[in-house]
Amino acid sequence: MEIVHTPVLLAETLEYLSPVGEPFEHDAFMVDSTLGEGGHSNAFLSQFENLRIIGLDADRNIQARARERLSVYGDRMMFHLGWFNDFYANYPESLPRPNLILFDLGISVFHYERSGRGFSFRYDEPLDMRLSPDAGDSVEVLVNTLREEKLADLIYQYGEERYSRRIAKAIVEARKNCRIVSSKVLAEIIYAAVPAQYRHGNIHPATKTFQALRIAVNGELNRLPVALNDAFKDLAVGGKLGVITFHSLEDRIVKNMFRDWGKQCTCPPEQPICTCGGKPHGTLLTRKPVGPTESEVSENSPSRSAKLRVIRKERELE
Repeated sequence: MEIVHTPVLLAETLEYLSPVGEPFEHDAFMVDSTLGEGGHSNAFLSQFENLRIIGLDADRNIQARARERLSVYGDRMMFHLGWFNDFYANYPESLPRPNLILFDLGISVFHYERSGRGFSFRYDEPLDMRLSPDAGDSVEVLVNTLREEKLADLIYQYGEERYSRRIAKAIVEARKNCRIVSSKVLAEIIYAAVPAQYRHGNIHPATKTFQALRIAVNGELNRLPVALNDAFKDLAVGGKLGVITFHSLEDRIVKNMFRDWGKQCTCPPEQPICTCGGKPHGTLLTRKPVGPTESEVSENSPSRSAKLRVIRKERELE
């Protein structure tokens, strides 16, 4: 089976989430919250022979590829089909509490290159972009039904696109003539809508809009805070939680949550006297986010914006 996705920050993730030297070293249990084609899980299972993993993914097609790839590890590898926020909100009693949890919030190259769901503007594919093909409205529905103002706000909020209003206006004008159903057509509309100098920057002018639409249809930023909070609750005391982000919106959420868990005093600001004992819920193992090396960026360009943050759980959340 051909593997099309290269996991980012792999060496760094193996280092910071290593079970070696930990009290749980000989019986470690890990949740790979974003399994994809199984690159991170494959590396962890290969390097740490006492480790067991359950991998989560909402896409049955990419999970099938991971199942094939990781079958060599037998019962050390388990699988769960579904969204990670649902999994952590209803953590199975049949499983041990995890010692290690990893979230890699990037979209697999498989989805861009092989899914046929319009994730990439380089191909002429149906406008879908749902990670789970049977969940909610597709991007096609959004671009053909949202009011211009709401569409512009969505593109600006989730894509941080400065030409969001020009792009939204162009989309609304184009759909008056014909329903927009193709990723290539949408990219062409965006390309024509932005100023000439913007078309020749470091990234394609459709990049941020496609990101915004993908985030919206998959509820990515809405799922993340709830999932992280529940995952941290499910994590065993002494365990480690790592998150790899790829844009500032995600990273801001992770940074703020980790900061709050690492505070010495967690009492409400309006409370005059500390009653929590001044002990933080977690210890930050990465004071600053860990980024890719120049070598990794040159060999795997999607890693250029990746950031890894890791926290160790010190006590239970109230």
